[in-house]
Amino acid sequence: MNSFFNIHKNQLDMSKLKILYVASEINPFLQTTEVADFVRKIPQVMQEKGMEIRILVPRFGLINERKNRLHEVVRLSGINISVGEEEKPLVIKVASIPNAKMQVYFIDNEDYFHRKSVFVDKENNFYPDNDERAIFFCKGVVETVKKLGWAPDIVHCNDWMTSLIPMYIKTTYKNDPIFKGAKTVFTVYNNPFTHKFNDDMIEKVKMIDIEDNMLRNLMSVDYEGFIKIGVEYADAVIKAEEECSDSLNALFTNKETEKKVGLIDKNGDFSDSYFNLYNELVD
Repeated sequence: MNSFFNIHKNQLDMSKLKILYVASEINPFLQTTEVADFVRKIPQVMQEKGMEIRILVPRFGLINERKNRLHEVVRLSGINISVGEEEKPLVIKVASIPNAKMQVYFIDNEDYFHRKSVFVDKENNFYPDNDERAIFFCKGVVETVKKLGWAPDIVHCNDWMTSLIPMYIKTTYKNDPIFKGAKTVFTVYNNPFTHKFNDDMIEKVKMIDIEDNMLRNLMSVDYEGFIKIGVEYADAVIKAEEECSDSLNALFTNKETEKKVGLIDKNGDFSDSYFNLYNELVD
């Protein structure tokens, strides 16, 4: 199952890869789950190994802009992102990670991200428009990278909120010069929710060249639907936790996906595993 983590370094193409990391959070700006730690540590290690890094996350309202010195990138802002029949303005902000030579780009929109919480309200109720927030974020990430004019070799997506990006890259953007050669990695974390979205979510997800049959894994309009669509379209899948639901375990052990599913070994230094995986994917 971990075959792609066991590549000898002398077999690798050591060229300077461009890696895009996408996640719902990153330290020190926001941490609610282990995702924030991973997305803080691994990009820096890869940068130290000579790779070129970009990081994109949502600008949730819990992130203090003044304290963290976020500022708008005017040349990247101003795009409208369609979510169903509505178009929402995309604002891009940027900040530097203290004590590291890395910048983080923040996807922002007043309607979706200015609440003083992440996915639930003060009464711990799941926001019913979290599907729209994820759709806006995923579409916004791809459009932002296009506007940057920066063609990634690897797009590493983390957790359910990023799960639509591998599909968009394989369909709508498959012939775009920025994404034509990009490979995608999707890491699944144990951060489930029980909410079921409205069926109109499927129409909101669509972009050019995406038909209903391509979204069959998302038809359950729930957490597992997001995970399944990410697993289906990603070039490599990583489980951050051994434990997950029976239906997801069945998905991971499916003969069609088994060859591209790996489990993070948290007891050792797994940075080499990622370094090897990235190089193998672009080989």
